Order: sequence, then structure tokens, then C-alpha cells
Amino acid sequence: MQPRVDLISLGVRSVDASRRFYVDGLGWPVHREVPGEVLFIQANHGLLLSLWDAGHMQSEAATDPPAGIACITLSHNLASTAEVDWVMAEAETAGAFIVAAPKTQSWGGYTGYFADPDGYRWEVAFNPGWAVDGGGTVTL
Repeated sequence: MQPRVDLISLGVRSVDASRRFYVDGLGWPVHREVPGEVLFIQANHGLLLSLWDAGHMQSEAATDPPAGIACITLSHNLASTAEVDWVMAEAETAGAFIVAAPKTQSWGGYTGYFADPDGYRWEVAFNPGWAVDGGGTVTL
């Protein structure tokens, strides 16, 4: 697995409240959004910050953090479903716990989730719409 983070997802109580804070308050630009469900912000070269409704996120990532602990996943995007399967197997061999086997998601991508030794969730994904141009801007 190449050492790279492409997407940081925060499970938020209210996408609207997070939008008011990050976009209206801090002035961060919206990259893409599904109102009330998820908001993407271009955070750095080839890196998106996803503010995702915690309930939807916890369902897909197979995680239920203890009360008071925020839900967060780090995502590693790949060029094919076969690469997702390979990296998931590599992670399991290295000692990861597979929390959600790779599968095709309703949004068209293919993802699996593993937990590292401390329980942090990694999403390993193939997103057919994901591209990063030479300037680092993500298209999704």
C-alpha cells in the first residue's frame, strides 16, 4: 500500500452546521455537495475533506465509536476494483481487522474498510469519478 491519504472524512452531527462553520465562517470553498448528506472541500494538493452525516458514514464504514468520540476515516483511492481487493488483502496480512469487505456502493464506487491496531478506519476505494489534475485539484 502506497503511503498516501486522499480523503479525510469526518462524521458530523449536522452537515448544515458544518457547512456554516467551514464554508460560511472560515471561507473554505465547496468542491461538491449533496445537501444534508455530505460536503467536500478541496483541502490540499489532491486531498479532499469530507464532512459526512455521521449516521450515513457509520453505516458504510461499519463503525460505531463510543459516545463522545468522533467518527473519522482516512481514505486511500486506487485506479481499479482489483487494486482495492489487493490492498485490503495486504492490510489484512499486515494485521488489520477487516470491518467491511469491499463492495460496490450505491454512489457507484467500490470500497472496503479496515481498522488499524488502534481501531482507526481506513477506506480503500475505487471511485470512477476521482481524478487529480496537475495542479492538485480533485475532480469527483
